[in-house]
Amino acid sequence: MTPRQRRLSNEYAGLQRLAAARPEISVQVTREEMGVPVRYLVLYHLRSLCGVTNVEHLGEDGYENEPLYADEFRLSVSFPPSYPAIDAMPVLEFEVCDEEHRPIPHPWHPNIRYFGAFSGAVCMNYTDSYDSVAWAVDRVLSYLRYELYHAENEPPYPEDLKVARWVLQNEDKIKTDNNRDE
Repeated sequence: MTPRQRRLSNEYAGLQRLAAARPEISVQVTREEMGVPVRYLVLYHLRSLCGVTNVEHLGEDGYENEPLYADEFRLSVSFPPSYPAIDAMPVLEFEVCDEEHRPIPHPWHPNIRYFGAFSGAVCMNYTDSYDSVAWAVDRVLSYLRYELYHAENEPPYPEDLKVARWVLQNEDKIKTDNNRDE
């Protein structure tokens, strides 16, 4: 087994342990190379923000932007061919369309790109804190629960400034599985 295969096998074992410990997370292998997983679909089963009403008029006078919620989110995790080099970190992106290219709910969070060509991209600041893909998947769970977010327009900067602005102005409206009234 090569060092890359060993590391990828350890990453898979860590994801399996995380999924066993967190009922909100399930993991499916979607691609293997040389007998080890290199791509996953991580399903998050929890209620979290997936957008706002009148998003095309976000922040404009005369329009309400009330939160919208979903109960499942689909995260693709893929390892580049040069992983585990420091400049070849895993790529985490929420799926924004299904197999027929129809839009599906994806997170509304300041550290996850909502708008534009890179919609679904997750900001992790890897070089300072990466431990394992299980750590990253668990961190994203904290994002979806709104336990962790950076919305101020200062370093390390939010991934999506429009979402960040809405979050700062509407923190009292955010009701996830973690903080909603029963």
